[in-house]
Amino acid sequence: MKFRPIKDGRQEAALFARRAVVGFLVILILLGVLGVRFWYLQVSQHDEFQARSDANRILTRPLAPARGLIYDRNGVLLAENVAAFRLEVIPEQVADMDALLHDLQDTIGVSDDDIARFKALVKSKRSYQSVPLRLKLSEEDIAQFSVNRWRFPGVDVVPYLTRFYPKGAGFGHLVGYVGRIDAADVERLDASLYAGTTHAGKTGIERSYEALLHGQPGYELVEVNADRRPLRVIDRVAPTPGKNLYLTVDARIQEAGEAAFEGRAGASVAIDPRNGEVLAMISVPSFDPNLFVNGISQADYRALLDNPDKPLLDRALRGSYVPGSTVKPFLAAAGLELGLRTPADTILSTGEFFIPGQTRGYRDVRAGGHGRVDLVQSLAQSVNTYYYSLALDMGIDKLSDSMAKFGFGQPTGIDLVGESAGVLPSRDWKRERMNQAWYPGETVIAGIGQGFWVVTPMQLAHGVATLAAAGVSRQPHLLRATQDGIGDAPVAMATPAAGPSFFRNPANFDAVREGMIAVVNGPTGTARTMGDGFPFLIAGKSGTAERFSRTNEVWQHISQVAIERHQVLFEAFTPADSPRIAAIVALEAGRGGGRDAAPIVRKMMDAWLLDQAQAQVQAPEPGKQAGNR
Repeated sequence: MKFRPIKDGRQEAALFARRAVVGFLVILILLGVLGVRFWYLQVSQHDEFQARSDANRILTRPLAPARGLIYDRNGVLLAENVAAFRLEVIPEQVADMDALLHDLQDTIGVSDDDIARFKALVKSKRSYQSVPLRLKLSEEDIAQFSVNRWRFPGVDVVPYLTRFYPKGAGFGHLVGYVGRIDAADVERLDASLYAGTTHAGKTGIERSYEALLHGQPGYELVEVNADRRPLRVIDRVAPTPGKNLYLTVDARIQEAGEAAFEGRAGASVAIDPRNGEVLAMISVPSFDPNLFVNGISQADYRALLDNPDKPLLDRALRGSYVPGSTVKPFLAAAGLELGLRTPADTILSTGEFFIPGQTRGYRDVRAGGHGRVDLVQSLAQSVNTYYYSLALDMGIDKLSDSMAKFGFGQPTGIDLVGESAGVLPSRDWKRERMNQAWYPGETVIAGIGQGFWVVTPMQLAHGVATLAAAGVSRQPHLLRATQDGIGDAPVAMATPAAGPSFFRNPANFDAVREGMIAVVNGPTGTARTMGDGFPFLIAGKSGTAERFSRTNEVWQHISQVAIERHQVLFEAFTPADSPRIAAIVALEAGRGGGRDAAPIVRKMMDAWLLDQAQAQVQAPEPGKQAGNR
C-alpha cells in the first residue's frame, strides 16, 4: 500500500495567498499599462489620430475656380467660359469596355483620339469615378445619345464649363488658348492652386497672365465609406474666380487690319505712342484657338504643322523681316543728332554709290539717280545714296549704338512669352556669330536696312512709336485693367515709365517728321496716295527688302512673279503733329511697301478714326462718370 503525505492546509493557504497577491499585482500592472496606453492614444495623441480618422472618413474634393474673362479695351469679349456637355463613363458599371466604346463610335462618332485619352485617364482614376470620354457634344449628339441611352449603362451626359474664343482665328496668337495641363505645366505651376483644374494657359495672354486669370480653388469636405464612395457633403468653401482682363487692343482696328491682309502672309502692330498701349497685333495666317481647348485631333494638328504658311508662327512677335528702307528715318535722326548732317545738307544721287577706293557700285532705287536731295527728299523718295553715304560716315559702331536706342536688336519687353530679339548688325555681333571682321560694304548696306538686319514687327512698331513720341521710349504692353468680377469697376494698370528722349535738339525730330510727312503727302512720296481723304496728316515710310538677287535687270529664281519679289513694309503715325497711333505692316511677299503694305495701314487708321469718333460721341458730360463699355 502506497503512502500519501498528509496535506498542510495552512501552508497551502499561505501559498495560494502569495500567488493571488502576485497575480493581482500583475493584473494591476497590466491594467495600468493598458490605461496609460489608452490615455496616450485617446488624450495625448487625440488630435493626430482624429486627423487620421477624418482623413479616412472625410475626402477633400477640390473645386476649380471659374477662369477670368478677357475683353478688348472697349469691352468686346475675346475669351469666355461657356456651358457645354461631355460624355462620361463610370468604368465599374461597364461589363465590356471595348464593346461599349465601339458601339459609341458608331452611335455618336467618338474618335480614336477620344478613346486614347479616355484610356489614359481611366488608369489614374478609381473604378467608381466618372471619366470624360468625349467633350463638347453638339445638340445632335446629345439627342442621338438620349435615344440610345438604354444601351449604355454607366454612360451619361454631364454639363461643364469650357473656354471659348468668340473671335476665333482673329485673335488666335494674341489671346492664345488654354489646354490640358501636361508635364511641362506641372513644373511651372503651383500644384496647390491647380488641384481640380484640368486646363492652363498655353500661349498668348492666356499664358502670360495665367496667375490673374486662374483664381483661387475652393473645396468640399465629403464623407466617404470604406470604399471611398461619397456619402454626403459636410462643408463647402466656394472657389474665387479669376480676374477679368481688359486689354489695350481695339477689336475694330484688329479686325480691319486682318481683313485688309486678304490672306497674304505677314504681320501688323499698332501702338499708342503716348503710353505704349498696343492697339492691334496681327499675324496672318492665324489659327482657331478653339481647336486646342479640349485637345486638338491629330489630323487638325498635322494640317496646321504641314501648312507651308506656318499659321502657328506668331509673326508679330517672332517673325523675322529685313526692314529695308523703314530704317531710314532712324538713321536720319541719328545723323542729325551726331552732327554728321543738317536738314539742309544735300547729296548727289547719280544712280550708283561707290566707296572711295572701290569699284563696286551700290545701286539707288531709280536708274540714273534722283539728283541732288536733302534730308526731306531723301525720305520722301527713299534715296539709297543719301543713306549709303550717311552710314559710311557714321560707321558701324555709331550706327549700331544709335539704332539700339530705338529698341532694335533686343526684345521690347512686351508682356507676352516668346518674343524674339531680331538682329542689329554690329562689329561685335558678326565677330561672335561668324568670327569674321566687319567690312565697309556691310556698313553701307546696313544704312538701307539690308544685309544682316532682322527685325520683328513688334520691334519695328516700338521703334516707330518711339520716333513718333519725339524719341521717348515707352515699353509696349497689352494689359490695360483688371476686374474682380462682373459689376466691379475695372482697376487700371500703371503705365510703364517713359525713357529719356533720343533727341537732344527738338528741331531734329521736326526735320525727320517733315520727311515722313512728305512720303505720304508730298508730290514725289513713295506712298503719296495713302493719305487721300484722311482728316489728319499721316507721316510714314515705305520699305522694300529684296528677297532675290539680280545681276542685271532680269530677276533671278521665282522673282519673275512681281508679287513675290520682295518683303514689303510700311510704317506710319498720325496725327503727325500729335501722334496717337503708330502702325507698321510687314508682308512676306509684295511689289513695294507703298503699293501693298501702305493700304493696309490706311485701313487700320480708318478703323482707329471711326473708333475715335465714336468715343467722342459717347463721351460723358462734364461732371458725370462714364460707364464701362
